Amino acid sequence: MISHDLMPAVDLPKLLLTRRRRLKKPAVIIITLVLILLGYEKLPMLAEPSVGTASVIDGDTLEIRGQRFRLFGIDAPESQQTCKKDGKEYLCGKEAAFALSDAIGQQNVTCEKQDIDPYKRIVAICYAGQTELNRLMVANGHALAYRHYSDRYVSEEMSAKAAHFGIWAGSFQKPWDYRHRNK
Repeated sequence: MISHDLMPAVDLPKLLLTRRRRLKKPAVIIITLVLILLGYEKLPMLAEPSVGTASVIDGDTLEIRGQRFRLFGIDAPESQQTCKKDGKEYLCGKEAAFALSDAIGQQNVTCEKQDIDPYKRIVAICYAGQTELNRLMVANGHALAYRHYSDRYVSEEMSAKAAHFGIWAGSFQKPWDYRHRNK
């Protein structure tokens, strides 16, 4: 048994506080170096959002001041893609682009960078006012949740499918299958 009288008195809170202060500077230095090495602009939470007048390229791509933005986590039918509704074919890709354009109207669009795709487009979550365009496109059945990259919009897709909104009102080929077959 150890006698407490023989142990030196230690102010534990003061000891911990002192160690925390010593660790603070190296931690800040390490984090700073990691950000520099990785390139802080690659981290979406640190990137400045892009704001401006948007042109719709297709149902999941916008352009603001010459920069292309691919809407994160969704995949809309391609511009020339057709779908069937009530036994008739229609250009569902063009309909998706018109739906995106209607959602934007005359509002400025704000896009928050998530990544950059192989085509040098910024992959982003974009808003027209307070409306998240990515979510709206899937919820209205004009795009699918792109599960290969994210499950963020799966519940909106399931709701659109159950309600027979947009492309879910008929039959269609998934955009990624359409692209694969029409290379």
